[in-house]
Amino acid sequence: MNIEIWSIGKENDAFINEGINYYFQKTRPWNPVELVVLQLPKKNVTTDVARTKLQEEEMLLKKLQPHHYLILLDERGKMLTSPQWANQFQQCMNQGTKTIVILIGGAFGVTDAIRSKANQCWSLSHLVFPHQLVRLITAEQVYRSFSILNNSPYHHS
Repeated sequence: MNIEIWSIGKENDAFINEGINYYFQKTRPWNPVELVVLQLPKKNVTTDVARTKLQEEEMLLKKLQPHHYLILLDERGKMLTSPQWANQFQQCMNQGTKTIVILIGGAFGVTDAIRSKANQCWSLSHLVFPHQLVRLITAEQVYRSFSILNNSPYHHS
């Protein structure tokens, strides 16, 4: 099973990339993980929120494939514990899921069309975080999940 973290927005600062790569390397023996940063072309950048969300929707719908299992990260989503994340990944593996896509939407969220495509909707916190930090937190939680599944001492319950 592959895991892809898709995030709409600008590229990461160096210190964020360093942290993400750290967790990806630690996860690699168990499962491949990749970060995909998606940006609208410069010519499409606008201050119109509704238009921006529709452009992001179009970009995402073109990229989504039938074999993708989409997990949307959203502040209104279901809050899970780390062992529950691990359990969800295990269920996907047991069902033969080819690719899990964990989506971090744009600055204004996602459209209802994207929300309806999501197999699950999770929340990291009641707090709001910058996108780059969410990428790092997500990378760490993926590593934590696989450390739980593989009985690594990283996660202390």
